[in-house]
Amino acid sequence: MGKLFGPFLHDRFLHLLILLGLLLAGFSSFSLRELPAAVDWPTIVTLCGLLMLTKGIEASGYFDVLGRRLVRRFHHQRSLALFLTFSAALLSTFLTNDVALFILVPLTLSLRRYAALPVSRLIIFEALAVNAGSLLTPIGNPQNILLWRHGDLGFAAFAGQMLPLAAVLVSSLLLLTCVCFSRRRIELTDQHGTSVWQRPLLIASVLLYLLFVISLELDRALWGMLAIFAVFLVMARRILLELDWSLLVVFIAMFINVFLLTRLPALHALPQQITQMSPGSHYLLAVGLSQIISNVPATILLLSALPANMLLAWAVNIGGFGLLPGSLANIIALRMAKDRRIWWHFHLYSLPMLIWAAAAGWGLFLITGSG
Repeated sequence: MGKLFGPFLHDRFLHLLILLGLLLAGFSSFSLRELPAAVDWPTIVTLCGLLMLTKGIEASGYFDVLGRRLVRRFHHQRSLALFLTFSAALLSTFLTNDVALFILVPLTLSLRRYAALPVSRLIIFEALAVNAGSLLTPIGNPQNILLWRHGDLGFAAFAGQMLPLAAVLVSSLLLLTCVCFSRRRIELTDQHGTSVWQRPLLIASVLLYLLFVISLELDRALWGMLAIFAVFLVMARRILLELDWSLLVVFIAMFINVFLLTRLPALHALPQQITQMSPGSHYLLAVGLSQIISNVPATILLLSALPANMLLAWAVNIGGFGLLPGSLANIIALRMAKDRRIWWHFHLYSLPMLIWAAAAGWGLFLITGSG
């Protein structure tokens, strides 16, 4: 039971969110019956299913097999870092940013078994990469899905308006990767070892993943998640005990805190005030608000006052960089790393990336002349 409840006791970020929620509750106008509806339960169910599936593949040992092949294929740290960064950006365009991280972060963690590598830095760059790559398509991240549904652009047209920003940010990140990772040769530490993996568990996890994707498409995510839970309960119960359940509570707390924030009396007139602002103010507001409440809740809040145009789409995606709460993908990646130092190391790269992305994005917006 220690494995089950331990994460809740040591999760400082969760404790901070709970304290913040209690503080907001003291000044907000709401009823307790409204709180369950404040949570985006489809997102929580999807995240729960992905957590179990990723843990299933990780427990099968197959990530170790792939990790061993990677360190044998790439001979220098820089080439490996470029491959992982580009893969994260590419996968996030059509698998969404969180799914890309659920694939790549466990794989990256497995690399430390075979070579001395800056694994935490690799994970940081993967988190930055999914923020840059996922902004390209309407299905790359939750905020784009919201904007796409509220707008009047087709898939290709939406991707077309995002392409200039995506190209600049992904290219910049790859250049930064070249600077931050050396050409130091990768020295294998376990060249003669063999990787043992559980084929039945891997096959079951892959099949369940396909089933879960289908259930998401059919809007039956809960049934898909329950099917995963039932199979693992019979086949590999330890997966359910070792899962980071506190991550789900973190997301629930974030949704509730955003709801309480919107119920503050001082913010009741905010939508009307936002509509009277200039485009530049809209841009800065969307980027800045994303830093505080994350870019998905910021998108929800701003869509009540602003159209789902290119300016808003660029701004909330840029807001995924910078501070940790800017994007939920940041939280997922850093928690999976299980390294306390990574939390502040992340900001050494993400804050400069935010400044560059905001400046480049505004410059591109002025050049295109689109609104």
